[in-house]
Amino acid sequence: MTRPVSPGAPRAVLVSLLCVGALLATSGCSALVMGESAEPSGSASSAGTRPAKPSKQPPSPTAPAALTDAQARAALVSWADLGEPWAPTQGAATWRDAYLKATAAQPDCARLLEALYTDELLGAPGRAAVGLDDDWDEAQLRHQVAVRPRAEVDRALEWLATLPDTCSGFTARAARDRALQVTVSDLPLPEAGDARQGLLVTVTDEEGDEPVTLTLLAAAVRVGDDAFTVTGGGLGDVPPEAVDAVVDLGARRLAEVRRQARVQV
Repeated sequence: MTRPVSPGAPRAVLVSLLCVGALLATSGCSALVMGESAEPSGSASSAGTRPAKPSKQPPSPTAPAALTDAQARAALVSWADLGEPWAPTQGAATWRDAYLKATAAQPDCARLLEALYTDELLGAPGRAAVGLDDDWDEAQLRHQVAVRPRAEVDRALEWLATLPDTCSGFTARAARDRALQVTVSDLPLPEAGDARQGLLVTVTDEEGDEPVTLTLLAAAVRVGDDAFTVTGGGLGDVPPEAVDAVVDLGARRLAEVRRQARVQV
């Protein structure tokens, strides 16, 4: 599905996304937003300093009602927001089963693989989700809006923050007892929302004629009493600006959806 294109030009769309305030007023959700079956894509980034840990602020005395399905869908980022080369997903990538359906001896590392495979970084499926494909790099991205208690979200963020230490490098076992070498490091994220954690995960299969590596990005963000996740990956180039754009715009859009809900009360 790869289309020839001059390098660099389409990525400017993603960079400009981070500065376009007009998008914040747009709460309409594309008809291409899908439910739980949508699949991911993403982009790679080098590890950096540890992102900010979840804040210890106590929940508000009167916690807001959970987002409705319609509100959760309105907070999603669509392929139209990102522009080329992103398009609605055509289905799950084969690398999900080949590289993420695996086990590990260390409990936390096994739990991480399970969370990545099921796309449940916050411990449960999202209320609404959208899947996008990058036809040029054959990567996939998935954005989910979660409806979870703030305390559970913060516990999940704190756990994710421990993984670059506890699971920095380990061996996983996939189908037919294939040995996969896995590394986990911090993924720097934009200063979006109130608390966030990103992970850069690589899974390498060295048993073929040539090593093959899956690069996977995972981000979880809390915005007030709401939260969302972004996961993306591929076996080739995975542009980091895509995940950064979804993290930034997703946090702003989620805050705007909640603001509109308060105005309508």
